[in-house]
Amino acid sequence: MPVQEVLQLTKTTMMKSLDYFKVQLSKVRTGRASGNLLDDIYVDYYGAPTPLSQVASVSVPDARSIMIQPFDRTMISAIDRAIQLAGLGFNPQNDGTVIRIPVPPLTEERRRDFVKQCKKYAEEAKIAVRGVRRDSMEALKKLEKGKAITEDDRKRGEDEIQKATDEYIKKTDDILNIKEKELMDN
Repeated sequence: MPVQEVLQLTKTTMMKSLDYFKVQLSKVRTGRASGNLLDDIYVDYYGAPTPLSQVASVSVPDARSIMIQPFDRTMISAIDRAIQLAGLGFNPQNDGTVIRIPVPPLTEERRRDFVKQCKKYAEEAKIAVRGVRRDSMEALKKLEKGKAITEDDRKRGEDEIQKATDEYIKKTDDILNIKEKELMDN
């Protein structure tokens, strides 16, 4: 049964790598406004870096704009500054009570840059999946050395791990292709 435990752990860890890849892709702009675009922005809240979502409500009133309503009006200039320093290419408009961010349509060059960024994230996810494969193969070899499993069990386990690796790499490629198409079509 130790082989099944290794396989289960392998698949769970590979799934976490894939989930992280999906989260990274959700932060890449596709020409439409999304609150996810601001997830990595931290605001100086009385001397402590605080996620934007904890100091303001972020909403998307339409496909071309994002609206930020601070919980504390005194924070509006700090939020404005944090958005400008984030380097997302946004020009926030502050009216004293809310901040509106117009999301401009993407240029062809910017789309290509985002596709390159997505491919980099995909490669990182594949590297993580391969690292999990390597660790799992080593675990099986240790089990065989310790006489917990037979050589046949190890080989069957390695085949299963390789199948899981191929499956998760294909899933990564499929998700990347969907995102790439989404970026280039808008």
